[in-house]
Amino acid sequence: MKKSKGYRAKTRSLLRRKPREKGKTGLSKVLYEYTSGEKVVVKIDPSIHKGMPHRRYHGRVGVISKKRGRAYVVNVTQGDATKQIIVRPEHLKPHIGG
Repeated sequence: MKKSKGYRAKTRSLLRRKPREKGKTGLSKVLYEYTSGEKVVVKIDPSIHKGMPHRRYHGRVGVISKKRGRAYVVNVTQGDATKQIIVRPEHLKPHIGG
């Protein structure tokens, strides 16, 4: 059988919810307003497919650049390059720490 090369390939353990996180996503997570310049962690919610970033950005810390519709433009570093990704707030989490 030929190997899958899809967008969610090799994400069996990465894109699944832990047992205590299962269930519906709360409204506070969906309706949270981020401001420009705020640091966020890209934490993919596998139950919501819309506005989901690529798995290579899962766990990365980025900076909110601007708002685009219901989504946000986030600047994330990948090696030496800085990438701009468009992510919905369901897949973001405020960054706590220095």
